[in-house]
Amino acid sequence: MKNYLPADIRNFAVVGHASSGKTTLAEAMLSCAGVINRMGTVAQGNTVSDYHDDEQSHQISIHTSLLHCEWLDKKFNIIDTPGYLDFISEGLGALRVGDFALVVINAQQGIGVGTEQVWKYASDFDIPKMIVVNGVDKENVNFDNLLATCRARFGPRVFPLSIPLNPGPGFNQTLDVLRSDVVTYATDGSGKFTETPATGAHKERVTQLHKELIELTAEADDALMEKFFAQGGLTEEQLRAGEHAAVQKQSIIPLFCTNATGNIGVARLMDFIAKYGSSPVDREHVSAIDLAGKKVDVALNGAETAAYIFKTMSEAQFGELSYFRVYSGHVHAGMDLYNADRKCNERIDQIFVLNGKTRTAVADLGPGDIGATVKLKDTHTGNTLCSAKRIVSLPKVKYPTPNIHAALTLKTKGEEDKMASGLAALHEEDPTFLFHVDSELHQTVISGQGELHLRIVAERLKARFKVDFDMTEPRVPYRETIHAPAESKYRHKKQTGGAGQFAEVWMRITPRDRNSGVEFVQTLTGQNVDRTFVPSVEKGVMSACAEGIIAGYRVVDVKIDFYDGKMHPVDSKDIAFQIAGKNAFKEAFQSARPCLLEPIIEIEVRVPEDHLGAVMGDLSSRRGRITGTDGADGHSMVKAHVPQKELYKYASVLRSLTGGRGLHSETFSHYEEMPRELEQEIIADHKRPADD
Repeated sequence: MKNYLPADIRNFAVVGHASSGKTTLAEAMLSCAGVINRMGTVAQGNTVSDYHDDEQSHQISIHTSLLHCEWLDKKFNIIDTPGYLDFISEGLGALRVGDFALVVINAQQGIGVGTEQVWKYASDFDIPKMIVVNGVDKENVNFDNLLATCRARFGPRVFPLSIPLNPGPGFNQTLDVLRSDVVTYATDGSGKFTETPATGAHKERVTQLHKELIELTAEADDALMEKFFAQGGLTEEQLRAGEHAAVQKQSIIPLFCTNATGNIGVARLMDFIAKYGSSPVDREHVSAIDLAGKKVDVALNGAETAAYIFKTMSEAQFGELSYFRVYSGHVHAGMDLYNADRKCNERIDQIFVLNGKTRTAVADLGPGDIGATVKLKDTHTGNTLCSAKRIVSLPKVKYPTPNIHAALTLKTKGEEDKMASGLAALHEEDPTFLFHVDSELHQTVISGQGELHLRIVAERLKARFKVDFDMTEPRVPYRETIHAPAESKYRHKKQTGGAGQFAEVWMRITPRDRNSGVEFVQTLTGQNVDRTFVPSVEKGVMSACAEGIIAGYRVVDVKIDFYDGKMHPVDSKDIAFQIAGKNAFKEAFQSARPCLLEPIIEIEVRVPEDHLGAVMGDLSSRRGRITGTDGADGHSMVKAHVPQKELYKYASVLRSLTGGRGLHSETFSHYEEMPRELEQEIIADHKRPADD
């Protein structure tokens, strides 16, 4: 494969809501460019992008796929991403390294929550957007209404550069605004087309749109604006010269219509991308952090190498595959680079450019290009590989926090290490999937972006790592505390024929302020107890606090005063005072009006205004307290405090309530006392196994 100049590379992420046709659109591009002879389909499981077993079995995209082709002497690096927000980490990585976002919208279903989210993320990354309205061949497509919706949602600068003339079944004609032509596509899936000048009503419409396009393009450049006013418009040559800058500044947000399944409208879209789409040159300077923690500039034409790892994937044939983009210098096979984040050296053995599972080995990738390498020792998603002569760390993706959790219970003992290594590998591939072993609750808890996300993770863990487990609701980390002061005097006496055990502990306990923790003090006077036994009593008390008294949960916010006791000159020893201290504390705790505290989660729910009532009612039914609401752009942001117990699978419920358009985030807020009737249920559940 030839080397491409940065100006001749087009890196773009194909993003959008699920089932909008992103994978099929990418397939059509490969077909137009002659990379494949026949387009595959998602339903048949034979597309270039969706080649993993789990994608084919579920008939959805789960992983980002790298594709490439050449069009009009430009190299397209196409990054096809999943549409389900459960797999948003894939889209975020793609947007991080893309020079623009190709946002695909289903013509029949309209703008989905996934569309809105990736639009926001693309804006956060400060990259231009282009829109593709796909599936214009479906029944009941109203293009003008959808265009109006896009403008209402994404701004008035959304501009149609192609308009369907015969939407619905049989769609094959578009009005090309830039060229003022009617474009008629072959219906054989070849992507070929013919152009004829627009006439009649089509001519009138395209002339008006052409004038609007000239005005929007002129606004992107002061020199063009001067020419526009001086000449009363722009020439066609001036318009085309200014189109690239207009896209970069988003003076226009181009919108195209396609039927990717029939390869209708795709070739003209590719023409526009090749001629006017963003290239690495448009972002030839990026910020990074040097060894001293200072911001530095990384230049595309810099002499030293800097590359960003945006995805890690474990492949059965190759092992771990690391996807990267070169931001400065070159990456070539056999070179040594330094991992600025892990502080280690890495040897680049092989470099590939990818078309799904098809790997083509290349010797070198230049600035702005995208590829993959294998068998890196200690490099992970988000790391920067750079020249040791200039060590820099490129900005990392900030991933959303998980909003759904499940506990894994092994069916076979002894497989803990195997499960842990599997979970670690899956986290490396998907940073939005998290896991931890909760030593307090004795559970392995996994966390993700939705039920589908966790289900796919569980399937991969079982299939790839041969671990069998059940997935259940995680236990809630309740806390135990007291309402009132109390005292106890506990004597531990044990005689076994030889040396015995003796200890007597007198103890007072009092409640402390919330979040103040457990405090142990001693106020001994006289010689009744040797001070060497104070640590023994404290150890026994802390053991009881860790184990819990009434329901098996950690004790908090209590002050313990060991104020007196008795000892025996021979039989008193460390273990005796540990036991006496532990039981003295338990007796005092039971007499101090004990209660349970439950964790309260602060949630923020982004919900369409027409679903606000249903969401707020549901939160109230979960014992939630609304703490505030804000509204903007047809959405409301609801803030609430909700007990953790009530939020199990809330992400799924919210999606159901809002037609998939509601999103929420969770952060721990505080602990507060449980209602008495619920507390008794928890205590009864704790006692039940012993009673049985």
